[in-house]
Amino acid sequence: MKESLLEKARAFDKSGLIKIEMDTAMKLLKDFRLRYPFAENPESIETLDPNDIFVEQSDEVGKFFHWLEYYLKPIGHLTLYGSNVYRQIRNQFEDFKELLHVAVDRKKTVAQKVDAPWDRIRGLGEDRHIAKKIIFCFNYEDGDVLPIFKTNHLRHFCNEIVDKPSFPAQYTTLGEIYEFLISELLRVKENLPEAQSWELPYFSRFLYDNYPPPEKDEPPIETRRRTKLDDETRNEQMQFGEFTKLLNELQRKGKISAEEYRNYGKSWREQPQDKELLFERLRILLSK
Repeated sequence: MKESLLEKARAFDKSGLIKIEMDTAMKLLKDFRLRYPFAENPESIETLDPNDIFVEQSDEVGKFFHWLEYYLKPIGHLTLYGSNVYRQIRNQFEDFKELLHVAVDRKKTVAQKVDAPWDRIRGLGEDRHIAKKIIFCFNYEDGDVLPIFKTNHLRHFCNEIVDKPSFPAQYTTLGEIYEFLISELLRVKENLPEAQSWELPYFSRFLYDNYPPPEKDEPPIETRRRTKLDDETRNEQMQFGEFTKLLNELQRKGKISAEEYRNYGKSWREQPQDKELLFERLRILLSK
């Protein structure tokens, strides 16, 4: 073990103020879990309302993500660019609920949860920061996740505190890499007497305070892509937004089931040549 790590752990938070802050955050996390008991009762995911995601009338973030982004910010910060991602999640509400079922599935590994098709929803793909925070919040008691959502930050911390870090070539998916890097950091935590009893967010805070990652991260891929969207792509996005609104309206009026909602969404993705025909069929169904 690196000697400086031991010294830093012993000197960390002598005033106890960070411990108080993180204890308060953990209490809020438990309150969040009581409000949304998805891990204990996955069927309760179906009680989630689109307005819990994003309230279109007032143009505000819904309660579910208000908790994740604001109340639980001390546990792990999310860097977001406006509210478009929440609008998109609302537009693909059934897809999002399916992903929540994966996130709380105790039979799946951390890697499998991260590698779930979050990229179905624009803004949840790439490094999957929002997905990782959701996964942490609903699985933290298992002790195999950390509230560190940027893969490059995990690599940085491993390079700083892991003796002779190596990154096996066989880990090829984002989830596999994420799970491996976290396991390396948790192994260090368990071998560090001062840190063994620390809550996971407290340990993460220790890492950020003592081994801050480089300030200038590469801009998110999604942000870079957004500057290059041509008119055709913009039109496709607008068309898909109208399509999902139509599906939401049909489901709200009881004219399609959740399964039919998913099947229509699948047809949209897999049979792009039939989009206009599908649109027309759904408009007729709504008018009946």
